[in-house]
Amino acid sequence: MILSWLFLRLAIASGLLLGLFLSQRFWYRSLWRWSGRWGSKRLRAAARLLYLIGLLLIIAGLADSLRNGHGNLIPRGTFLNVLAGLWFFSAVFAYLAVKCVHGLDGTWRFLKAHSHPAPATGDELPVDPGRRYFFKTATAAAGAAPFIGAVYGFAAERLNYQIHRIEIPVSNLPAALDGMTIAQLSDIHMSGYMPRSQVRRAVDMANDLGADLAVVTGDFITGTGDPIAECVEEIRRLSAPLGIYGCNGNHEIYADAEDSAQELFAQQGMKLLRHQNQVISFRGVQMNLIGVDYQRERAPGGRRVTTLAGLEPLVRKDIPNILLSHNPNTFNRAAELGVELSLAGHTHGGQIQVEILDHRLSPARFITDYVAGLYMRPLFTPAKTVASQEFLHATTLQGPHAAIYVNRGLGTVGAPVRLGVPPEISLLTLRRS
Repeated sequence: MILSWLFLRLAIASGLLLGLFLSQRFWYRSLWRWSGRWGSKRLRAAARLLYLIGLLLIIAGLADSLRNGHGNLIPRGTFLNVLAGLWFFSAVFAYLAVKCVHGLDGTWRFLKAHSHPAPATGDELPVDPGRRYFFKTATAAAGAAPFIGAVYGFAAERLNYQIHRIEIPVSNLPAALDGMTIAQLSDIHMSGYMPRSQVRRAVDMANDLGADLAVVTGDFITGTGDPIAECVEEIRRLSAPLGIYGCNGNHEIYADAEDSAQELFAQQGMKLLRHQNQVISFRGVQMNLIGVDYQRERAPGGRRVTTLAGLEPLVRKDIPNILLSHNPNTFNRAAELGVELSLAGHTHGGQIQVEILDHRLSPARFITDYVAGLYMRPLFTPAKTVASQEFLHATTLQGPHAAIYVNRGLGTVGAPVRLGVPPEISLLTLRRS
């Protein structure tokens, strides 16, 4: 099992490197052919040299952006880091799109040749100008679309904050808690890509919702050197009568900022729950709020570990439980333990999502069944029970159920782009099931 996990990680890393190499080779060769038509040798050489220099800088910027927790040679949010993220994302997807069009062209020619055999003289089939024009145009469109999409995702959709209002049926919810509201922010990733002014805008939008309780489910920053103190100061501006609570995410681990985040929360009069619980009273009725640090699913050597280990003493049987856990994959174990509601983030909703034939395709599908939005499963169901899509998305279940809401987050990682998944500020209303 451990060897298969290590092999999977190696295969993913190799695939990314291969994609980077093939895409960059493709675009360099395209530039070489295109510039070969120029009359000036100096101009051709200068263009090719500039491309190579730019590519080396982009690779350096991309490698630097992956050094979470190990410092940054190039400050995040600089033009070079932005260009690196945009170029890597665009070049790889444009290369794949162009190759798909070439594949369709080759398939069409193959089928055409076998359905209309060439004459006995050995002459080839006549060239079809319409086909050549169509596939030439399709190739240009396929190559340009990812670049246009990346620019749009960076300049527009990345900053298109949206309010999601969701009513969540909660088992064992007392009548007095029916209608209680929670404002949830997640995955702020304050850095050069996410300036303080944008965090402030999100907080102001959350405050306009007038929620009773405010929570932030991890990933306040991206890596070492990012301004976590400034992020916490902005979070402190959240307004909620029942207080402001949070939990750490995986990027707090990368930045070695779990302890400092807890201290900063305390200094600002908030509470970061780290395998802790807090009983909250609302309209004379109590509820149990639990928070955990990011829950790893594998040990450093690749061995699977049980999430939410040791959480049982924190779960109350007499009042409703709400769990703040950055990783949504803790939901199965939380439901098994009797936690009625979990709030998570981590996925960014995939950050990039496309819809093909009514099917939404998201990179987050590779890491979790809980990509974004509301999911439910029967309460006390063994964690290893595999759920069907109908099971996960059921709006009415027979008997007590557990629910999870996965926030799509505010910020970005890797490429500073969002497509089909705009940033989210959640207003969750608890309802008796």
